[in-house]
Amino acid sequence: MKKTIKDKITFTGVGLHSGKTVNISIKPSEPNSGIIFKRIDLKNNNLVLPNFSNVSNTSLNTTISNEFGVKVSTIEHLMGALFGLGVDNALIEIDNEEVPILDGSAKEFIEKIYAVGLTVSNAPIKIIKINKKIEFKDGDRVISISPSRVSLEIEFELKYNNPVIGNQKNKVNVFEDDLNEIFNSRTFCLYEDIEAIKKNGLARGGSLENAIVVKENNILNNDGLRNSKEFVNHKILDCIGDLFTCGYRMIANVKCSQGGHYLTNKLLRKVFENKDNFSIVEIQERNLPHTVINRSLLRSIA
Repeated sequence: MKKTIKDKITFTGVGLHSGKTVNISIKPSEPNSGIIFKRIDLKNNNLVLPNFSNVSNTSLNTTISNEFGVKVSTIEHLMGALFGLGVDNALIEIDNEEVPILDGSAKEFIEKIYAVGLTVSNAPIKIIKINKKIEFKDGDRVISISPSRVSLEIEFELKYNNPVIGNQKNKVNVFEDDLNEIFNSRTFCLYEDIEAIKKNGLARGGSLENAIVVKENNILNNDGLRNSKEFVNHKILDCIGDLFTCGYRMIANVKCSQGGHYLTNKLLRKVFENKDNFSIVEIQERNLPHTVINRSLLRSIA
């Protein structure tokens, strides 16, 4: 069954890259309406759909734009939270161009959505089932998606020439594992990259309050890391949010080495360019554990 939130929830913060103060409201929405962003600071042409085909920029964030050039940036953490709690339909009203970064993770989004609760409709959930292995490479960076019987598994590998970050690897089953560490993991950067990032007009709202900053052998944040794999776990959070731009839950195995927003978007474009690559199935069930999927139901379509 499709879900929306029971009541409006609001957030106020700064955009990580714009540095602008932004207010956002997430409101209940009708079944089959999907996720919709509405730029309420604009009077006309202000709806932007979080679809992979509308992704217009993947440089240190995921930005979506409509046909009129109206954009919403840094959607990935919110999209990951919506996916994680099984929210299929929501109207997201935003009064600026960028979703607030909050603490750099999906923690606050998750907590407020969970607190307000969800309304379950009678509309069946549509799920994408991957039929064949698809791969996208960019130099030594690679991402692939392949068939899975009953789950969405994401395996991510991170390689940094830094002793603190180093090489990290993690694998999660999105429909069965406890994802608290994923949703609580913050965005991060190297101290030596900050000047170049800001010269490119990005990270104007960045601070130790919303990002992990690593300088040589040290983490500059006083509270250190929230979990031992916070760097790669944040990349998995980004991946979950970016995968949700396909508009559906997904049954697949995803593997990524040194990837990010760009690779995930390119992979989705490659998957959906050929209808033989995927199938769309419907499931009806009121009590879907954890996120959206009941394994016993999925076995009937595997």
